[in-house]
Amino acid sequence: MCGRFTFEHEWPAFVDLYDLPWDIERGRNTASRFNIAPTQTVLMVHNDGEGRQIAEEARWWLVPFWAKELPKATLFNARVETVDTTPAFRDAFKTRRCLIPASAFYEWTLNQNDGKKDPWHIHLPGDQPFSFAGLWAHNDRLGVTSCTIVTMPAGNPMKTLHDRQPVILKPGVYKDWLDPATPGHMAKELLRENLDDRLEFHRVSRDVNSSKFEGRPLPEVNPL
Repeated sequence: MCGRFTFEHEWPAFVDLYDLPWDIERGRNTASRFNIAPTQTVLMVHNDGEGRQIAEEARWWLVPFWAKELPKATLFNARVETVDTTPAFRDAFKTRRCLIPASAFYEWTLNQNDGKKDPWHIHLPGDQPFSFAGLWAHNDRLGVTSCTIVTMPAGNPMKTLHDRQPVILKPGVYKDWLDPATPGHMAKELLRENLDDRLEFHRVSRDVNSSKFEGRPLPEVNPL
């Protein structure tokens, strides 16, 4: 799963990943964020009605276009196994796929010594910026634009921490993933084109366990 992530780079580092209009994006103010939690506002990249990539803010917790109220069900992650059949996600999966820029994400393990949860900071080598595979929706009734992160069964090395992980797409498939003309069966195949086997991780301080904590967590030098 993916329940928290970070956005630590300046926006130009991410713009290089996408095909965005620089004359618009160069003025975007993007402060670093170290503990982004579900229901908070995040940046996403998707295609507009003319097929051009645009960056837009969205609520991280999908609100389907047909919802009459904000969903109470857990919709900040969409499982790859059912993303094309679950009612809350299937319409977005067909034509409203997006990319969610990030620098790292967190996962937790149970500490056997004190029974508390230890957070792990998970990132690509060299802290490269990357994109989660995502879906987005706009709900006219509620006036909400929202998104969710696609997850898959964990492989190496992530399965030592958790049984699931977010899909981090290879940049080479971004355009096809975003293209509404890409049929669903091909979009599911694109999710195999990911960087998840390159992930690295280390323990950080438990400050990040609180969603109210907004600073940079310190590495755990002497973990229990």
